Amino acid sequence: MTQQDKNILQYIPQRPPFVMVDELLAFSENSSKTGFTVQQENILVMDGYLQEPGLLENIAQTAAAHAGAIAKKNNQPVKVGYIGTVKNFTVKELPPVHSKIETTIILQNRVFDVSLVTGSVIYEGREIASCEMKIFIIK
Repeated sequence: MTQQDKNILQYIPQRPPFVMVDELLAFSENSSKTGFTVQQENILVMDGYLQEPGLLENIAQTAAAHAGAIAKKNNQPVKVGYIGTVKNFTVKELPPVHSKIETTIILQNRVFDVSLVTGSVIYEGREIASCEMKIFIIK
């Protein structure tokens, strides 16, 4: 695993105001971990909480950061991807404004330009959201 990197925008194609990860905490060939502090002005915050679409996008952007970190490591450009399918999306709790969440994705399988990942969002030591996600990379 690599060390923490706060320059997250070099790894993901998303740009403000639609960035749902703040920093790359760690990555390896098969996993990545990001951190994100929920801010009131976030477009997916409502009534003081990051909503379900924000948690789903946070998992997807963690996967994007993983792909971007691998691309950078291999001196390749960061590619754009999109969510193909989501399975078993579970939300147990919504994180409040000013909270910090940590999200881990694990690469389960990659076939050509399609990656299958599992994602887990942790807040104060509790898993608050999880899913399986199929991501397609655009060449």
